[in-house]
Amino acid sequence: MKRINRIEKRLKSHFDPEYLEVIDESHLHKGHIGARDGKGHYRLNMVSSCFLEISPIERHRMIFTALEDMMETDIHALSINASAFTKQNT
Repeated sequence: MKRINRIEKRLKSHFDPEYLEVIDESHLHKGHIGARDGKGHYRLNMVSSCFLEISPIERHRMIFTALEDMMETDIHALSINASAFTKQNT
């Protein structure tokens, strides 16, 4: 299974997101030390009701906890945009 698919599967099982997008940006970091060790750089956009009344820093902590082992083996950098509502809901 591809790395992005594993990330998506893990996040779906933890957060049941309304919207989930994982973008591989590893190609933008060629030559970077994190890229040399085989780990990827990713951008995450996610909307989930799990984030209602949760601060942005706690949302990040929740996501890092869900991906904890992958942060050690597969993910070098993760840019996170996590919210509780889409623009249509606000």
